[in-house]
Amino acid sequence: MEQSFTFGSESLYDVICGISDSQIPFWESRLKIKLIPRGKALILQGEENLVKFAIETFKRLEDNYTKRPDKQNFSVFDVDYLINQTRESNKGWPTPDSSEFGSKENGDWSPKEKIFVTFKGKPIFPRTKNQEHFVESLKKNFITVAMGPAGTGKTFLSIATACRMMQTGEVERLVLTRPAVEAGENLGFLPGDLTQKVNPYLRPIYDALHECIGFEKTTELISVNKIEIAPIAFMRGRTLSNSFIILDEAQNCTLPQLKMFLTRFGKNSKMAISGDATQIDLAHGRSGLEKTVHTLRGINGIETIFFGREDITRHHIVEAIVKRFEESEELFQKR
Repeated sequence: MEQSFTFGSESLYDVICGISDSQIPFWESRLKIKLIPRGKALILQGEENLVKFAIETFKRLEDNYTKRPDKQNFSVFDVDYLINQTRESNKGWPTPDSSEFGSKENGDWSPKEKIFVTFKGKPIFPRTKNQEHFVESLKKNFITVAMGPAGTGKTFLSIATACRMMQTGEVERLVLTRPAVEAGENLGFLPGDLTQKVNPYLRPIYDALHECIGFEKTTELISVNKIEIAPIAFMRGRTLSNSFIILDEAQNCTLPQLKMFLTRFGKNSKMAISGDATQIDLAHGRSGLEKTVHTLRGINGIETIFFGREDITRHHIVEAIVKRFEESEELFQKR
C-alpha cells in the first residue's frame, strides 16, 4: 500500500525528517515501512495495516505537538517516545492481519507545566509520563526515590526542581551529595584541598547546576553556602532543615550509609534519592539501595518512582545500548 501524509506544521515535519532527511532511516526502522519525504509530506509504502498505523501515529503526533507548551524544545526523542506510546496503546505493532488500533489515550500525553526556566531562558519540561510523575512526587512528598537506567533525567530533574523551590523561597538552600566511589578506575593521588579532591566524583552535579543557573550563579551560591556539594560521608551527624537534599548515585551507598543519610532529614525539607541498580560499583551484595526501597514501602510521604528505557532522554542510541545490555544479562543468567 502507498499513501501520503501532509503535515500542517513545517517545524514538526523538520524534526521528524532531520537535517538532510537524516532521521528517515530511524523512523523507517521504528514504523517498519518505507518513508519518502516530499515537501511537507511523507509518502508511506508498506503493508496496509502498518501504513495505516503510521498515518494514525503521525496524526497523534501532530495533535500532540499543537497542544504542547514546549514546542521550541520538541525533539527526535519526543517523537520516538510518542511513537512508542502509540505502539503500547495498540498492544504491540499491528500485523498484516490486524484491523483495529488501541485507545488513543496513551498517545495523547504532553507536559502540563514547566519545571524551571534556565539562566539562558530555556524552559525545562518533563519529557515523559514518568518524569512528570517524578516531579509531582518531589513537590508533594517529603522523600522521593528514583530508580532507573542512565539518561532518564533523575539527577537533572531533581536539581531543576530544587532550583525552582529555592527561587520561590520554598527552601533556603540546596544540599547535593553522592558517594565517592570510583567506577572501576583509580584516580590516584589528586592535588588540591578536600573540595578539589572530591570534585571529579561530583562533576555530574556541577554540570546540571551550570545548565540550570549558570557557572557564575552556581559559584556565587556555593560561596555563600546556599548550595553545598559534598560526598555523603560529610553528612554524618547533621540535621538538614529548610533544604532540598539530593543524593545521586545512591546504588553505590551501603545500607548503613543510606540509613545515616535518610535520618539527616529536618524541618521544611525535601529529599530526592536517585540510583541505577544496574550500575553498582561496590562489591557484590554491598549496595543498600534496593533494600532501602523495600524497607521504605508504604510510609506516608515517601514514594519511589521506577523509570524504564522509554524514559531515556539522551540520544536514542542510549536506549538501544541499555536494552542490549539488559538482554545480554538475561541471557547470561539463563546460562
